Amino acid sequence: MLPGFKKTVAHAMKGAVVASLLGLAATAATPAVAAPQVSLLETGSTLLYPLFNLWVPEYTKMHPNVKITTQGTGSGTGIAQSISGVAQIGASDAYMSDAQVKMHPMLNIPLAISIQMINYNLPGLNNKHIKLSGPVLAGIYSGKITNWDDPEIAKMNPGIKLPNHKIIPIHRTDGSGDTFIFTTYLSDTDATWSKSVGYSTTVSWPTVQGGIGAVGNPGMVEALKSTPYGVAYIGISWKEPVEKAGLGIAMLKNRDGNFVLPTVANAKAAAGEMVSKTPADERISLVFAPGKNSYPIINYEYAIVKKQQPNAETAAALKDFLNWALDPKGGNAPHFMEKVHFVPLPESAVELSRKQVAEIQ
Repeated sequence: MLPGFKKTVAHAMKGAVVASLLGLAATAATPAVAAPQVSLLETGSTLLYPLFNLWVPEYTKMHPNVKITTQGTGSGTGIAQSISGVAQIGASDAYMSDAQVKMHPMLNIPLAISIQMINYNLPGLNNKHIKLSGPVLAGIYSGKITNWDDPEIAKMNPGIKLPNHKIIPIHRTDGSGDTFIFTTYLSDTDATWSKSVGYSTTVSWPTVQGGIGAVGNPGMVEALKSTPYGVAYIGISWKEPVEKAGLGIAMLKNRDGNFVLPTVANAKAAAGEMVSKTPADERISLVFAPGKNSYPIINYEYAIVKKQQPNAETAAALKDFLNWALDPKGGNAPHFMEKVHFVPLPESAVELSRKQVAEIQ
């Protein structure tokens, strides 16, 4: 061995070890790259609003880099702001029409199934489930049926002494998915309403003496609470405020001619008849389903979303949140659905919704 070779090798090895340790120290001193902060805005349906307010704290706790702001502005605003790009999620009880989709190609992604109640403020009778039908409600909202003791209502409610008092119909004045669902029920059950008024998130309401307008589901609850002899259509996620106010909940006549309450079981019966008919783009009415126990006013609750998002980070965060919302162990878990009295999406609908989420870029 050459003189000094061992000393040179030892010195080189010592230098390599030192350099390695210095490299490790430098790596340890470098902070981990934090996930980019992403902000999402959800706006629209006041029926979906309580559910999003349950979802968002749970999701953002697991994903602190994602900030989600929720606003209950009505389905019409939700759709418009999603189309314009102001919001990433337009929450809506109504799917977009063929004309709207042709003009603005958007994804209509169901997240759950909702129910709509028909409520009333009848002094002394709010503890009774008054029976009503689509044609009777169409008559009330068109001004043809004016009194609570009208023969059409009385014959549905034998044994109940109905008051000889004017009915005060209360409707939404904002662009509303609840209005869309309610007027769909009226259109499906009453040919005159279908031809003269139709269905939409906003309609030209017939002039009815004493009729009242309100904004959002909270506004409907408050208006009905302060209006004896009033009737209103209110989303099921506001059932607790309705019950707290002591308001009545109607039994509605379904397609099979039976009067049923707006329960989750009856909504599931209706969903069981309709969900298999859902097309790939998932734009379908579930209103007025056949079936002995089917409650007649149910519908998909939609996230209206642009396929093309402003950047990859927003798209990724949006897709992750929506997929979590669709997961039966995530947002569609029973403890979320039960609090707002919604029906979780059946597996076949979840599959279709996931396919739509996958189109977001």
